[in-house]
Amino acid sequence: MQQASHPAVILGGGFAGLFTALHLSQQNYSHPIILIEQRDRFSFKPLLYELLSGELHSEQVYPRYRELLAGSNVNFVQDTLLSIDLHRQQVRLASGRNFNYSNLVLALGSKTTYFNTPGAAECAMPLTSGEQAIALRKHLRHRLHQAIQTQDIARRRLLLTIAIIGAGPAGIELACTLADLLPIWYDELGGDASEVRVVLVNRSREILKGDVNSHLRCTAQRALKNRVIPVDFLFDAAVTQITTNGVEYKQNEQTKVLPAGTIAWTAGTAPHPLLMELPVPNNRGRLLVTPTLQLPDFPEVLAAGDCAADSDNPQPPTAQVAYQQGIAIAQNLKRMREGRPSIPVEIQMRGTLMKLGLNESVANLFNKVQIKGQAGHLIREATYLQLLPNSTHNRKVTTEWLTEELFQRDRSITHMQLGQTPFLAGIATTAAALILATPLVWRAAQPTQFQQNLSWSGIPTLLNHLTPPSR
Repeated sequence: MQQASHPAVILGGGFAGLFTALHLSQQNYSHPIILIEQRDRFSFKPLLYELLSGELHSEQVYPRYRELLAGSNVNFVQDTLLSIDLHRQQVRLASGRNFNYSNLVLALGSKTTYFNTPGAAECAMPLTSGEQAIALRKHLRHRLHQAIQTQDIARRRLLLTIAIIGAGPAGIELACTLADLLPIWYDELGGDASEVRVVLVNRSREILKGDVNSHLRCTAQRALKNRVIPVDFLFDAAVTQITTNGVEYKQNEQTKVLPAGTIAWTAGTAPHPLLMELPVPNNRGRLLVTPTLQLPDFPEVLAAGDCAADSDNPQPPTAQVAYQQGIAIAQNLKRMREGRPSIPVEIQMRGTLMKLGLNESVANLFNKVQIKGQAGHLIREATYLQLLPNSTHNRKVTTEWLTEELFQRDRSITHMQLGQTPFLAGIATTAAALILATPLVWRAAQPTQFQQNLSWSGIPTLLNHLTPPSR
């Protein structure tokens, strides 16, 4: 039985949770909204590689929740969740505070899992938050400084070897980024960039196996080889132990060791452990929900993102799905408060986006057309930057980004690949400007068709921020 005086409580500040809160506030939801998250900053996960490389800044992809929620009627509570009591409609926090709710949104995301691999939790570095991206950047910089100072060839080889465990989308995007970035950083220190080695370690022979991006396998394989330094593959390698100085693995029934000064872990995630304790059906920790994202036995509770699984309409745990689910949950919560029935959530998959190096991506539009290189990079970042929460933050960040992409040549030179000249950097900037010019012409000639066909991509919003359409 719902208590009219009790708030809507949202657990988790990822895409699904944060956008549920923001859209509830924008709909003038008449009841209290509480967002509970243990971190103080929102991590825009698809753009963590840009935070690692410096292509984007902390305030752009790692903003504070209090800044994003300023001006809304969302009450942000930074605390750690201890328990959920579905029968009493109550959540308990580490601080000792308890919250009773009328509606509960479970958007707790997932946790890095190391599959009980000895040493992995202690020695490998994950990349799922802004804090971890910054930590990895500092670690890599430190390793490069150590390498330039040593005369011991074997020691330098170890320091300059980076092992990435897992060849899913995260592993491939990280490998491509580091294979472009680290040679540039090391060259700036006066080192021999050809000594840097990035190794992608995978249990099977297939990259992107079983992933929504599996159709991009050939594109990704070519990109991995066509970096400043080619990425090395270590396949059919079952990791058995990780130490501070390397990866032990089993291959062809033999135990081997890959010496490496940096081990990054992208091999898998697991549901939040509290979800496994709830008295409701789940699919490997993802709660089974109805088409309206409600728990069948507790209709006042909704779940989204990595927390939820609809058996009749399964969706991949991606940012675009969580974003759309957050909007739909906000609409259904408002309907429920008004005594109207909830409506099924319809997810529109618009394709996939993958970073394949500095200033290079592939945009697979509606799984039909692949746009690669600089053009794909512009589409990928425009799409993701449109999803930035809070319109004021969105406008500021997208304008800053596009200005830097197109008009700050010094930045292009700073991040250009080894051997690239300022002249070629200028060509890249000119090409980017031409890419931008095409949608500008389309918008001017057919504004309605332009908006309808590209609204999903973020390009109309981004262009409106930079060059408002004439009235």
